[in-house]
Amino acid sequence: MKKNVDFFVYGATILCPSCVNMPSSKDTEEWLRAAIGRKFPDQLFSVTYIDIYSPPEDDIHLNMAHQIIEEDLFYPVVVVDNEILTEGQPRLKKVYRYMEDNGYTPVSRKKENVI
Repeated sequence: MKKNVDFFVYGATILCPSCVNMPSSKDTEEWLRAAIGRKFPDQLFSVTYIDIYSPPEDDIHLNMAHQIIEEDLFYPVVVVDNEILTEGQPRLKKVYRYMEDNGYTPVSRKKENVI
């Protein structure tokens, strides 16, 4: 049975010191949404950006933002089911595997023979 997967991309508008030359957390959120949408078209999921310095006023997001700041994690941090899935630049293989493990069906891309 497939469950709706909700990803949260935690980060900040200012790049972390170790993340120079990497996309911003907000850019990563947009990129991740597009990549998942291409791999799992017409299947419901969500990707939401959360600023660690001004998170929504609920315990889950406040606690995760506090953990990211206190533990000096590399952001963006991708969280799903209140667990950190990736830290720093996300690896799509890990994200895709999580989706498949939760009942999502990937689209296989067939290479066309060009003559």
